[in-house]
Amino acid sequence: MKVLLLVAQLVLVAAAVAQETDYPSRPIRQIVPFPPGGGVDIVTRIVGAKWSEFLGQPIVVENRAGASGIIGVDVAAKAPPDGYTLLISQTSLAINPSMFKKMPYEALRDLAPITQIVDGPNVLVVHPSVPARSVKQLIALARSRPDSLIIGSPGQGTSPHLSAELFNAMAGIKMVQVQYKGAGMALVGLISGEIGVMFPTTPTAMGSIKAKRIIPLGVTTAKRVSALPDVPSIAEAGLPGYESTQWFGILAPAGTPRPIIDRLNQEIVRIMHGYRERLSGEGMEVVAGTPEAFAAHIRMETEKWAKVIKAMGLKPE
Repeated sequence: MKVLLLVAQLVLVAAAVAQETDYPSRPIRQIVPFPPGGGVDIVTRIVGAKWSEFLGQPIVVENRAGASGIIGVDVAAKAPPDGYTLLISQTSLAINPSMFKKMPYEALRDLAPITQIVDGPNVLVVHPSVPARSVKQLIALARSRPDSLIIGSPGQGTSPHLSAELFNAMAGIKMVQVQYKGAGMALVGLISGEIGVMFPTTPTAMGSIKAKRIIPLGVTTAKRVSALPDVPSIAEAGLPGYESTQWFGILAPAGTPRPIIDRLNQEIVRIMHGYRERLSGEGMEVVAGTPEAFAAHIRMETEKWAKVIKAMGLKPE
């Protein structure tokens, strides 16, 4: 009986090894936990074709939006850990545990980090009808008209939402937040004049900034970015100490075999380094490191945003 059990175990191990060696042998599902038109979706589609080329299999992008990214992340966390379901997520992965009382997953328990891919700013933009052309002017306007300026964001607990809340808190003002179902819809609201202010990611905003449909006042990183050289950081433009960065990264379900994680990391890191110039034009900086470095970054960001959210007095929903 023991011999049969041992043989069965060896067969299972051999099958697993064969699967990892042949990986990938069929299309890979790439879950984007936000609607089309946002920064995560844009970056995914910029680099997705090259990922597919290097891995030798199609990458099928699946937008599973809702609940500030929680729905899509949960789908990925509960998928089979075989390397055929991947997740591209962003800063909300670290923010949501402090914004929502009940979470259906725990990021570093239920997901296996593969690599952080990019880091970059959100950008404070206004509709041309808003009579402010600098950060200082916007703050003065908000103080003179309490609750009259409306900020749009792609959802509770997203980086644009927290960037705006941090701006309100540090400036001592109150601009009213309106939540949209995704960054693309919020941007449409801004362009139409339905809202006056927004903190989108640079990939989301760049086309509309270049077309002069919206006006950039400041980036949320501590320093200026090469894609918008004439746009100051919010810190240098009138709110010293302000900083809020946005990052994207690739993860798999926890339990995905390490050889598969390593193969994905190797290929994605190699591809991302070839996209430095293209993504720099979108305001993003390529990071592309080890799974361990990405796990440490998620842990650090989760702790950082928990402190920020507590200091701002925001309550979990």
